[in-house]
Amino acid sequence: MGLLSLLRKLRSHPDLELRILLLGLDNSGKTTLLKVLASEDITHITPTQGFNIKSVQSKGFKLNVWDIGGQRRIRPYWKNYFENTDLLIYVIDSSDRKRFEETGEELTELLEEEKLAGVPVLIFANKQDLLTAAKASDIAEGLNLNAIRDREWQIQACSAMSGEGVKEGVEWMTKTCNSRKK
Repeated sequence: MGLLSLLRKLRSHPDLELRILLLGLDNSGKTTLLKVLASEDITHITPTQGFNIKSVQSKGFKLNVWDIGGQRRIRPYWKNYFENTDLLIYVIDSSDRKRFEETGEELTELLEEEKLAGVPVLIFANKQDLLTAAKASDIAEGLNLNAIRDREWQIQACSAMSGEGVKEGVEWMTKTCNSRKK
């Protein structure tokens, strides 16, 4: 069976579901990103006080996305959602340079979690539409992402508001999950 046949088989499997955890500091754009993925209106977004769950169809996958609030008081509860995670999406506000250290510490803690061991991580360097945004490559360097050796990872520049870069992140995500589900 060729690669094309395998991909068709995977795509035609209606019960191929992925559990995706969407995390990041408050105000990084997680909920906006989730609404963009679900093709929903993004004109009225409010801070997530607990969590949002959306099921999204993408390239033959049913993506069950858990968007957990990123406020400091909520972060200790993130660990309650780690079980059976197929992919971690971590969102960074590229324009909030004052919080790069804090977001780096949170990401490092997540990558050290036993229940997330080996789980691929897609890092969206969000808010690239703002003039003050750091480039994704600079963020990757600052967070020392090249030192990650125990899982697949990708950093993707994006703007959840315009949708720019989101498609490329989803393509990486589905490609990575396709190869892991074989």
